[in-house]
Amino acid sequence: MQSITDLRAHCAQLPHSQETFPFDATTLVFKVGPAGAGKMYALTDVQADPVTVSVKVPPERGEELRAAHDAITPGYHLNKRHWVTVTLDGRVPDELIRDLITGSHALVVRGLTRAQRQELSL
Repeated sequence: MQSITDLRAHCAQLPHSQETFPFDATTLVFKVGPAGAGKMYALTDVQADPVTVSVKVPPERGEELRAAHDAITPGYHLNKRHWVTVTLDGRVPDELIRDLITGSHALVVRGLTRAQRQELSL
């Protein structure tokens, strides 16, 4: 996974994933949740080269990932304990990148209220 197209395709497969541009015209934010009340689970800059994606992780997992991979750093402009930024340049296996995105989606879904999860049938 080294392109915005690959990233978008993977996120589109996740239940109730939404693409938004809430900050500016280049920061693509992937959210999950009811329309208008979705919560961010991944973000990227569509103009970045190389492409990066920031995802939410449990704090202990983030430390482990950063120690094991040079291409995984603390979340850029995000809570450094809960977010990591992954450079999509081939140094991190595609399977791990997909797992991190899917795991971030699951973490955010768990954080939704019961009513929000029921609304989405999750």
